[in-house]
Amino acid sequence: MPYVETKTVIKGEGRKIYEIISNMAGYPLFMKDLVSVDILERGDGYTISHWVSNIDGRKIVWTERDDFYPADLKITYRQTDGDLKKMEGAWNIKEEDGCCEVSLSVDFEFGISMIAGLLNPILKKKVRENSENMLLAVKGQI
Repeated sequence: MPYVETKTVIKGEGRKIYEIISNMAGYPLFMKDLVSVDILERGDGYTISHWVSNIDGRKIVWTERDDFYPADLKITYRQTDGDLKKMEGAWNIKEEDGCCEVSLSVDFEFGISMIAGLLNPILKKKVRENSENMLLAVKGQI
């Protein structure tokens, strides 16, 4: 199962960065590959959201549960339904000296074991590129 973790340093306050990251419905406004993010349910410390992305002309759709830990500046997510067999990960923010290290991890499985050996390296590269673009987009909002 491929795992990707990307990081960037953003000058700014962790709480402000967390506000941007935790507003997933706003992602399509500044992330070009996202068509839509609709919040289906809000609960105490979590949301259920439906995502539609367009990566290299290919539509990818999923629903995920996001759990929010504002005191820790952390968000975890896991796909509950969608195009991949498995997708889960976390956003983490670590504050230090007026800057924040922001990391995004993605653990995923395509779901077709016979061709996983061929597709996983390609998918891992695309997930890394997409994660890096997400971090740059968040950085651009600060």
